[in-house]
Amino acid sequence: MGRLLYLHGFLSGPASRKAQDLHDRMRQRGLGDSFVCPQLPVSPRAAIALAESLLVPDTTVVGSSLGGYYATWLCEQHPELVRGAVLVNPAVLAHVSLERYLGPQKNLYTGEAFDFTPAHIAEMRAYEVPKSGRSDAYWLLAEEGDEILDYRQAAEKYAQSKQTVLPGGNHTFSRWHEYLDAVIDFARLG
Repeated sequence: MGRLLYLHGFLSGPASRKAQDLHDRMRQRGLGDSFVCPQLPVSPRAAIALAESLLVPDTTVVGSSLGGYYATWLCEQHPELVRGAVLVNPAVLAHVSLERYLGPQKNLYTGEAFDFTPAHIAEMRAYEVPKSGRSDAYWLLAEEGDEILDYRQAAEKYAQSKQTVLPGGNHTFSRWHEYLDAVIDFARLG
C-alpha cells in the first residue's frame, strides 16, 4: 500500500488545519495509517532529507506553499517512489518569495523561535526545479486570492499539468474541505 506524505508550508506544521483535515478524512475512509506529516526542519537540506527518508513506493506528496516547492523536487528526483504530487498554493520560487522573511521568526504551531538566514535561502535555491519532466504527475490547487504568493506563477509553471485554479480564496486555500476526497482519490490509496 502507498503513502500520502503531507509537507506543510513555512512557519507551519502537522497541527495545521489542512494537515489535520486531510488526516481526519483519511481516517474516516480507513486510510489513516497511510498518512504521514512530519514537522519539517527550517533548513531546506534537512527538510528534504527528512522527506526523502519517509518515501515508500507509491507515495503521493501533498505540498502546501513551501511544501509544494519541496514536493516538486521530490517528485522529479524520485519517480521510482513518488507517484505524484498535489500542490496547494505552492511556492514556485521559494528562494525569492521567502527573502522577505529573513531574520527572527517563530513557528505558528510549535512556537519554535529561529533566525531565517541567507544560508537557508542558498540551501533552498538548490531544490529549485526550473522545468518539470513529469507534468502528468502533478495536480495544482490554487486560489487567485492568495495574498502571499502569485497564483499565476504556479499556473504558468504547471501549465501542462492538471490544474484547479479558483477565483477568490486566500493562501490557506479556503475551499480545502471541498477537495479532501479528490486529493485522497488522486493518491489512489484504496
